[in-house]
Amino acid sequence: MPPVTLRRWAWIHKWSSLVCTVFMLLLCLTGLPLIFHHEIDGLLGNVVEAPSMPAATPLADVDQVLAAAKALYPGKIVQYMSREIDEARIWNVTLGDFINDPNFNSIAVDARTAKVLAEPKFEGSFVYVMFRLHVDLFAGLPGMLFLGFMGLLLIVAIISGVVLYAPFMRKLAFGTVRRERTPRTRWLDTHNLLGAATLVWALVVGATGMINTWADLVLKYWQSDQMAQMVAPYKDLPVPTQLASMQQSMQAAQALHPDMDFGFIAWPGTPFSSPHHYGIFMRGRDALTARLYQPVLVDAQTAQVTDSRSLPWYLTGLLISQPLHFGDYGGMGMKILWALLDVATIVVLGSGVYLWLRRGGRGRSVTGLPALAAPVRSDALP
Repeated sequence: MPPVTLRRWAWIHKWSSLVCTVFMLLLCLTGLPLIFHHEIDGLLGNVVEAPSMPAATPLADVDQVLAAAKALYPGKIVQYMSREIDEARIWNVTLGDFINDPNFNSIAVDARTAKVLAEPKFEGSFVYVMFRLHVDLFAGLPGMLFLGFMGLLLIVAIISGVVLYAPFMRKLAFGTVRRERTPRTRWLDTHNLLGAATLVWALVVGATGMINTWADLVLKYWQSDQMAQMVAPYKDLPVPTQLASMQQSMQAAQALHPDMDFGFIAWPGTPFSSPHHYGIFMRGRDALTARLYQPVLVDAQTAQVTDSRSLPWYLTGLLISQPLHFGDYGGMGMKILWALLDVATIVVLGSGVYLWLRRGGRGRSVTGLPALAAPVRSDALP
């Protein structure tokens, strides 16, 4: 590689790394507990457990489940109803003073007995703080887009680091750590080794993390495009004053997609429906398709299906990127692997800062490889 080209790549790598390193460290540090968020919530007593019953216990009528939730807050209206991928015994119902009230109450109801189990409080918990710092720095959409830009710089740093790695390491065998040299040299070799070892993971998690920061924009585009087409025939009709049975509406959606389970349900007037429809979002039953949704629009007056379309490629890509980014679809083994790679990334980032500081901040680090690492989490659909 000509010296001029090498210097250009070193400059790109140095500044893309230095600009994003602090934020990447924050994302890695906050992402580490988020990998085990369910286990942490369990230890802190924030997980609602369904009581043990025989496996063949039938599910209660969903209208009874809703009635139990609304009985706690008679003046509020239902916004959403959902259940976790691995827990079909509990319905989570959200209610607000108005349909898109951000200050909603969440009620966990036993899906078999229609009895209220708890009113979980996520906001203010340890996991909530880590989640908000990781996703948007408590700054909403601007924070998400800013972190997305940091993710882009990270990808640039990784690619430029790969370009620089070969010429700087051509005289050393891969994985060599020169322990007989100075501490700075040992950290340099460790930095390069871990950066190369975590390269693929860093690219995958960094790229999917960047994609996840676009979630709000992607959803808004889908709502103005596909969703708008699906509800267009109802545009000029009066808003219904009497809503149909949710149990009947869900049965209609299930009949259309018998091989799928329920993910979440949006009430008329929420962003995932229309003023005239229930938005019933079905999902698959295996590890990957359980994160992919099939929207079914059901007339909120007649409980009849009016439209159902597969999600477009851009929304499918977003939903696929989420479990890949989080590492939460392969069981505890994958979570441990993701955590180890995250810790290795923290070492790479920290050693990159150390190498640059030891250089006195003058121009470049020892090899121009201050950081090769990646962020870890974000969220989208309710």
